[in-house]
Amino acid sequence: MKTFDELFAELSEKQASRPEGSGTVRELDAGVHAIGKKIVEEAAEVWMAAEFQSDAEAAEEMSQLIYHVQVMMLAKGLTPADIYRHL
Repeated sequence: MKTFDELFAELSEKQASRPEGSGTVRELDAGVHAIGKKIVEEAAEVWMAAEFQSDAEAAEEMSQLIYHVQVMMLAKGLTPADIYRHL
């Protein structure tokens, strides 16, 4: 299992190489507002459906939420250390 820091590092590398047509590039190009809207939608889905979902389904939705939080961090130029300071 990877840590949040490892996942963020992988996403940062993907962003740095900016492969044509990657989801990350499209999301970053969509802007912070669009990414934030996606995070809110996914967070609501996770919160509302968690008690009715299997563990695997809940984990899949949470993974999408974490991914988009990481994309938002890249868009804002934040690192995991910046986030940890506020926990």
